[in-house]
Amino acid sequence: MPKQYPKQQRERAVRMVLDHLDEYDSPYLACKTIAPKLGIGVESLRRWVQQALVDDGVQPGTSTVERARIRELEREVRDLREANEVLQAASVFFAGKLDPRRR
Repeated sequence: MPKQYPKQQRERAVRMVLDHLDEYDSPYLACKTIAPKLGIGVESLRRWVQQALVDDGVQPGTSTVERARIRELEREVRDLREANEVLQAASVFFAGKLDPRRR
């Protein structure tokens, strides 16, 4: 199971990388240098930095707010589809009960 880092630690690590980003050729190299000093995995820190850059509008991509909204809409669509299936099954059942040919 992946290690969970406290939100404050993640924010501090991202802020540190972003503050020192101009000293390195790429965000990956900054993460590769800073992550071991903080006791964080390089890939974890790289993903956090990348998401922070997307959230700030520096890089293209889906922001955290947009991702949460998409998840919420997908959940709503799933619930509506389930409700629709129940209603369709109920309508088929009651249509069969009311069919005059069955009497």
